[in-house]
Amino acid sequence: MQLVIVESPAKAKTIEKYLGRDFRVLASYGHIRDLPPKDGSVDPDDGFAMEWEVYGDKARQLKAIADEARGADRLILATDPDREGEAISWHVQEVLRQKKALPAQVERVTFNAITKAAVTEAMARPRALDEDLIDAYRARRALDYLVGFTLSPILWRKLPGAKSAGRVQSVALRLVVDREREIEAFRAQDYWSVTAEMEHDGTAFLARLVRLKGEKVERLSIATEAAAEEARRAVEAGHFTVASVETRPLMRNPPPPFTTSTLQQEAARKLGFSASHTMRIAQALYEDGSITYMRTDGVQMDASAISAARAAIASRYDGAFVPDKPRQYQTKAKNAQEAHEAIRPTDFSRDRAGSGDHARLYELIFKRALASQMASARLERTTVELEDGTGRTALRATGQVVLFPGYLALYEEGRDDQSGPDAGQADGDDDDARRLPRMAEGDAPARKAVHAECHSTQPPPRFSEASLVKRLEELGIGRPSTYASILQVLKDRAYVRVEKNRFMPEESGRLLTAFLERFFDRYVSYDFTAGLEEELDDISGGRAQWQAVLEAFWRDFKPKTAQVMEQKPSDITAALDAFLGDYLFPPRDDGQDARLCPQCHQGRLSLRGGRFGAFIACSNYPDCKYTRRFGQGEGEGGEAGGDAVLGQDPATGLDVARKTGRFGPYIQLGDGKEAKRASIPKDIGTLDLDWALKLLSLPREIGPHPETGQPITASIGRYGPYLAHDGKYARLASTAEVFETGMNAAVVKLAEAASGGGRPARGAPRAPLRVLGAHPDSGADVRVMEGRYGPYVTDGETNATLPKASAPDAITLDEAVALLKARAEAAPARKGGAKKPAAKKPAAKKAPAKTVAAKKAPAKKAAKKAD
Repeated sequence: MQLVIVESPAKAKTIEKYLGRDFRVLASYGHIRDLPPKDGSVDPDDGFAMEWEVYGDKARQLKAIADEARGADRLILATDPDREGEAISWHVQEVLRQKKALPAQVERVTFNAITKAAVTEAMARPRALDEDLIDAYRARRALDYLVGFTLSPILWRKLPGAKSAGRVQSVALRLVVDREREIEAFRAQDYWSVTAEMEHDGTAFLARLVRLKGEKVERLSIATEAAAEEARRAVEAGHFTVASVETRPLMRNPPPPFTTSTLQQEAARKLGFSASHTMRIAQALYEDGSITYMRTDGVQMDASAISAARAAIASRYDGAFVPDKPRQYQTKAKNAQEAHEAIRPTDFSRDRAGSGDHARLYELIFKRALASQMASARLERTTVELEDGTGRTALRATGQVVLFPGYLALYEEGRDDQSGPDAGQADGDDDDARRLPRMAEGDAPARKAVHAECHSTQPPPRFSEASLVKRLEELGIGRPSTYASILQVLKDRAYVRVEKNRFMPEESGRLLTAFLERFFDRYVSYDFTAGLEEELDDISGGRAQWQAVLEAFWRDFKPKTAQVMEQKPSDITAALDAFLGDYLFPPRDDGQDARLCPQCHQGRLSLRGGRFGAFIACSNYPDCKYTRRFGQGEGEGGEAGGDAVLGQDPATGLDVARKTGRFGPYIQLGDGKEAKRASIPKDIGTLDLDWALKLLSLPREIGPHPETGQPITASIGRYGPYLAHDGKYARLASTAEVFETGMNAAVVKLAEAASGGGRPARGAPRAPLRVLGAHPDSGADVRVMEGRYGPYVTDGETNATLPKASAPDAITLDEAVALLKARAEAAPARKGGAKKPAAKKPAAKKAPAKTVAAKKAPAKKAAKKAD
């Protein structure tokens, strides 16, 4: 018998079907062990020796693997074809060796797609474990452990409120914070443009002013309304004829097939998927055999896949859409994953797979891969220059004509530099996209109207998931397979929030970034982090020794952490106060000292550290008790002078006041027990009386539902804005939507939430991700649910968390019932319930171990800072 080890149970079933009776295929359910969260797990003084600990929930599966291995003639490690997959295989081998269950023959196989042909071909070409990839994994894991386990305790003691830092996570956060600083420092500048509506041969077009009185008109040349009006009159007075027509051919080549990062970017632009959601769906498509492996930096397809793609293009279009030679793409990536294929369909004759989000992502992958082998698009760009009789005033019109669509007939890449409703549309200047009539020199198009419009320069846009992933890749920071988890950590730890699909730093994220820039600037610098990534890639390629790389890092990092740890918390906050001076205390319009206390007008304000995080306080304490939280502006303070009356309620005449309590700022109408209160959302901008009265008026009744007659209301709860109707809920994207959502939109959002197409308000009853069927014993529905700590299955009585490697979309009813049964057997007996039979005692003894593991979980999560 031959034993094959893969990560996923869904994959195990498929592969066992392909291999036949002589093979037994078992799943490891992802990683089986890790560094325990304690001192000494990595010992720099002993060559960075590592102490590994088996995950508590993997003991049973490892026992099953060991039992099968003892009777096997051959062990085949068939985990994923990347660094993490190599590491899982190595861990399995080492655990089996410790258990004295390792077969004499151990081999490693990898395949890029879960198809019968790919699997059987891989089995015929086994190899040994790749020691360079294993060394690279150990170096990364040790490095992340040393950074996280050394840096996080410093944060807990010196920067109250900070949760953790990570080698790549903190650099990604710095990008978000730096962009926010750029936006805050940006000063908008007004400028004017002058355009003329023209018409020729019945076709209208726009021409813009490019020369006035012999001077070239740049984007910011016309700075005042008076100058714009003068320019408009000059255009109106002129008689314009075509002075020149320039036609220039353009070629646009298709982009290469998807890599991990470009898939995440395009799925965010076109489908609105988060990076983590994209990878979950891609994992399911891979395990279903629909696509090739989805963690790759490679942009090239296999020769047989290229041939299949060219044949599919010829059958779908005509021969003109197939280039003379197959297209070859190259990547600049240095790491070992470069050898993998790009992400592509396993079968180019299949243009659909799955349903819902799976179908949408598959279609995107299919079109991108097929388009990569299509002919280039041929376009023609036309520029028409029009001059008045003097030649001193000129207009210009540009347009673009598609002569042959080529790959554009199937696919056009999106862009991520927009934040408005057109985000995700194709590249290209708006002027270039316009149609122009055919014109020749000497033609005199008719002028219909002339407009002068005011514009403002715009700050750089905040990062979306797509643009942040793209920037990380451009800088060489992190690796595409880790981007999804990095971004998720930033959101989970509340260092950033996402509004309208854009990242905004929270104050905790800004403070942490300031701390790291002030005391560990080298280790959050972009160049240093990218350089370290290159060294880790050198280990993967056998060009560097992993212990030497770690030694070089630790030699500089350890003394720095010791130096910071010796400083008093008050010294830390004093240094941060100076570092953040302009942000904390921006210059006042009235010219007064920005640090002067607004309450006592004598003390000076400074940053302090407290049990619940940073805050601003007056130096005149305890005589003056003015405080405000870090990030709040003047007049938003807490005790005493921080409270402010915004005005009076027109209906009652009572004061509407802004106050700060234990859980932050809030609004209060009136005084005493009868006072009405409302929290202040973060996304409303400047709080004034109008906003306060709106918030105090909630909940807002939109009207009766057209089907049930029950009222639909909009309000703000503990977890954000939402709609409610007859015990059902739907999440709203912003506070503004609470007051703007009408009946039609509300009905649609509630229907989407009920069908799983939208996300219900947190705390409201959740719809199941899937209903698998009836439990064979109880008859109750077995459902897959999304929980706080990940997906789980439930029959209404027992909940069982899905293993890390099990996708919610792939789990079967039998697998779910087995998980529920195992969870029920492991649970302690309830008080007052019937005693368990003797045969169940061994299972019951495992309950305390689970309890201990649960208690250790927070510490383990805090210490494990893998990016």
